[in-house]
Amino acid sequence: MTSPVKNQVYTAEILGYSSEGLGIARIGGQVVFVHDAIVGEVCDILVMKVLKKTAFGKVVAWKAVSLHRREPDCPYYRQCGGCTFRHMDYTEELRAKGQRVQDALTRLGGSSVAVEEVLGAAEPLHYRNKSQYPVSADGRVGFYRARTHQVTNLDACLIQKPQADAAAGALRLYMAKYHVPGYDEKTGTGLVRHLYVRTNAKGQSLICVVANGEKLPREDALVEAMRQAVPEAVGIVLNSNTRRSNVILGDQYRTLWGEDTLTDTLCGHSFRLSIPSFYQVNRDQAEVLYRKVVKYAALTGTELVLDLYCGAGTITLTMADKAKKVIGAEIISAAVENARENAADNGVENVEFFCGDAGDIALKLAEEDLHPDVICVDPPRKGLSPEVIDAMVRMGPQRIVYVSCDPATLGRDVKLLAQRGYRAVRAAAVDLFPGTAHVETVVLLSHKKADSYIHIDVEFGEGEGKIPVDSIAKRAEAYKPKEKVTYKMIKEYIEAKYGFKVHTAYIAEVKRNLGLPMYDAPNAVEELKQPRKHPTPEKVEAIKDALRYFAVI
Repeated sequence: MTSPVKNQVYTAEILGYSSEGLGIARIGGQVVFVHDAIVGEVCDILVMKVLKKTAFGKVVAWKAVSLHRREPDCPYYRQCGGCTFRHMDYTEELRAKGQRVQDALTRLGGSSVAVEEVLGAAEPLHYRNKSQYPVSADGRVGFYRARTHQVTNLDACLIQKPQADAAAGALRLYMAKYHVPGYDEKTGTGLVRHLYVRTNAKGQSLICVVANGEKLPREDALVEAMRQAVPEAVGIVLNSNTRRSNVILGDQYRTLWGEDTLTDTLCGHSFRLSIPSFYQVNRDQAEVLYRKVVKYAALTGTELVLDLYCGAGTITLTMADKAKKVIGAEIISAAVENARENAADNGVENVEFFCGDAGDIALKLAEEDLHPDVICVDPPRKGLSPEVIDAMVRMGPQRIVYVSCDPATLGRDVKLLAQRGYRAVRAAAVDLFPGTAHVETVVLLSHKKADSYIHIDVEFGEGEGKIPVDSIAKRAEAYKPKEKVTYKMIKEYIEAKYGFKVHTAYIAEVKRNLGLPMYDAPNAVEELKQPRKHPTPEKVEAIKDALRYFAVI
């Protein structure tokens, strides 16, 4: 088949959605991503960009229009990269999100579990309690255009709180009046990088300005402008971030006025939140999500629960109501401090919090022979590291409840956990991000049980047909069945942990040098006989690490 040609128009049907919410069509056997399209529509598509395996296009005319299509309710929809689903009704948006999660679990995770339900939001507008506005060098405050770092200046956003938009407007006026330059990513110059606003259920806000330095001109004027624009503000904080990176927040904070934390209520508990604390951006839907987490955990009041990536302790405290004890782990020290304060403020005593990397803490607890009944994980978008998975499996919980904001990494981890004996048995999608392509998922994984049992009577002692007692240990030592470790498993482990790929022949070479069999990769063995490059020391060590991880060496 002929690949699509740039600037040519083709007629095609929209077959699905990408992870970014773009419509998917096939032209000449090649996948074409199409903005502003809905599954089932037949469109004339202008090809804008052609890559090696994919292409991008836009609709220039509709031959058949979906019944789910609607006029976008946001004037910035085609300029801003925040929302991708404002051209369709909420029913279709939820269907698309449910299908995305199902595809990830089936195709990437190799699981047969069905997504039981997609829990939509009762209020899909103005739900975000955390707003992050990038600032451009010329003083624009808004959101990036899709797949760019070009800031779209906007006065109001349909998914942000009005308090956040008001703060953004005040920042623009302050910068213009006092000639304060915005940050230039290319040169690393300029002062104002981001505006960060938290808003609670009462409408109170905590405002943070991120600066490329330790101070701003006329900070008193900035405070006054923010307080006038946002009367509900409880505090204004300056964050210093001088690093040349896309990370929004730096490590240093200075309170310009008021408080440096904001209190919100969730699932019957109050939570004190600092600027860097993790907290779900949609409070109402977070309650729906956490109720599902507790249901999947099947707590009876007797369980020990480990909550990895606990943030400010929201899931920890919610599960503590129905568990014997919950241990929370989080790498951000300010969030851990908030979590401990939140537990004390709510009178919750059956919790304990550790500060550190989830993998390190999980390994430490595993080495201490901790055996939680339930492990709950809510990792960042990159998902779980092999070290975390290994430590979790070593603890041997009955159930793992996995909360994910990225279906792709969820699918990968579900597959890895299945290889270690934990099978996905229940799954549900929860829409915490209406209008956008993001979706939250909760999956219950249970340790595999035997399909059948064989009853064997064994008589110990001396004499014919009996097994001598002193030979039991020797027989047990001689028979240690091991899971077959494939080259694919080794390659997936290395790519997930180290971020690079290794050739099968490299793995075979390392195995040969270690005196290990290579019967499961005949092609690799043949390649070893041919002149070729050898693995770098870095890749050799990565392969050895993988072999140790799977207990091959």
